[in-house]
Amino acid sequence: MKKRLLMAMLSVALLAATPFVVAQQTSAQSDQNKLVEIVRNATAQYQDVNKAVAAGYTPVLGCVSGSDHGAMGVHYVNPSLLNGPIDPTRPQALIYEPSANGQYNLVGVEFIILASALPANSAPQVEGHLMQFIDGPNRYGLPAFFELHVWAWRDNPQGSFVDWNNHVSCAAE
Repeated sequence: MKKRLLMAMLSVALLAATPFVVAQQTSAQSDQNKLVEIVRNATAQYQDVNKAVAAGYTPVLGCVSGSDHGAMGVHYVNPSLLNGPIDPTRPQALIYEPSANGQYNLVGVEFIILASALPANSAPQVEGHLMQFIDGPNRYGLPAFFELHVWAWRDNPQGSFVDWNNHVSCAAE
């Protein structure tokens, strides 16, 4: 009898907590969707790579891909933005996927700030999303920096803010 009563009380407690958990998940998803929406609205004009070039973005490093974890694409970086500030409407890099017909398709952006541009022990973020620290020197030959990818124009099965995207390919480069 006590066991049934305990199980009933536990069930009631779990059911009572469910709306709170769902609300937290919905809020977290809303925060993610907010940054993706901001990025889409701010970068829609760069669907045409020529407009990105006219705005000061230039390709660097070629198409970045991983042997076992998808690709990033071709990063078009605006060097004048690398020392900040971090503004969700002005990403430091626009990321394009090369296509077989020679066109470039905008798939995402990357926010980048050199660590030397920030006070020591900084933890920069974009709309509440912490940026990842990449120590230098690194495989890109860059000094230490912070970065955050946002896959605003191409779905990423790993998440909107994961570096590598299995739905992006460098095969057409």
